[in-house]
Amino acid sequence: MDLIIKPTEACNFKCTFCSSSKITDVDSTAQLDLFKIFRFLDRYPNTNTIIVNGGDPLMMDPKYYMSLIEFLDKNNYPATVALTTNLWPFMVKPKKWLPVFQNPRVGIATSFQYGEGRLKGDLSVFTEEDFWKCSNSVLEYCGYRPDFIAVITEENEDTAIATVELAKRMGVVAKVNYAMASGEQDAPYMLSKVYEKYIEIWKAGLAPWEFNTSQMIKRLKKEHTICPQNRSCDSSIRTIQPEGDYYSCGAFGDDMDKAIDFEREMAGEQFTPLADDFELNSLKQACYSCPMFEICNGCKKTIKDLKQHNMVEDHCFHMKQLAPDIIEANGMTGAVTPTPYVSEYAE
Repeated sequence: MDLIIKPTEACNFKCTFCSSSKITDVDSTAQLDLFKIFRFLDRYPNTNTIIVNGGDPLMMDPKYYMSLIEFLDKNNYPATVALTTNLWPFMVKPKKWLPVFQNPRVGIATSFQYGEGRLKGDLSVFTEEDFWKCSNSVLEYCGYRPDFIAVITEENEDTAIATVELAKRMGVVAKVNYAMASGEQDAPYMLSKVYEKYIEIWKAGLAPWEFNTSQMIKRLKKEHTICPQNRSCDSSIRTIQPEGDYYSCGAFGDDMDKAIDFEREMAGEQFTPLADDFELNSLKQACYSCPMFEICNGCKKTIKDLKQHNMVEDHCFHMKQLAPDIIEANGMTGAVTPTPYVSEYAE
């Protein structure tokens, strides 16, 4: 099991595509109670990774994370702690964060993309120069550059190749994600369009520096993949929001949809609300006979978004044009066996 925690919705940035803002009925000052995390870890003591999202994780006091690390150490739990942060607070006051950042349990990831959407607190654009400064600060104090996530939207879709070329220059891996319909992002970036970008990345020889392109190559072979290309995430990941509400998916948590009863699961039950919803199993019935089934239906949140925004047919038409290149990238010369309905329970 993995756990996503969102300690706070607070953030020092004002990104236009943010999935953690404009969420109704959420108190932006709420902070996730550590004891709820401790209860989860006692229920799932073999948790592999605690993924810390936001808001921005560095809006919390470092003592919050040190208390979590001390609990893991005291109980000899194996989990590592992965913080995804814009790094601006670290660059400004690195010594404040060194006990967390230099702890052997902790790994750091960050975020950057070109375009006008990633905005600092004063609403100025977070530039490549800013990003290098933040990355350099981690390199100086921690001895490595962090990998980074980039979000592709309609506004910056022409920058995907440049983003991965930047990752190559930095010697890190970028994870080029498509914007989902949550928070400030009112409509999703169409799935087939981001796969067109992955094909461009693959053809440019840049796949080793972009995570999702590598996952695309694994997905048709039904090898293990992670978010946003993990069809069986219900059984392997949970997320806890700042007010303590509990979900099997961070994106559904942002939507406050498909909540899980925390108390019942802590008492020994286990829930799979996404797998149990037939409408989230596929974009449409015809998907079951299509070789692109694993690609197009790998994420339940994407299925929900494309259906709700009436984008299924446009996506499908475009995806069929891309299918030969995707199959070639997978090294497959013959037909790909479609995945039957029950496959997600057997993975």
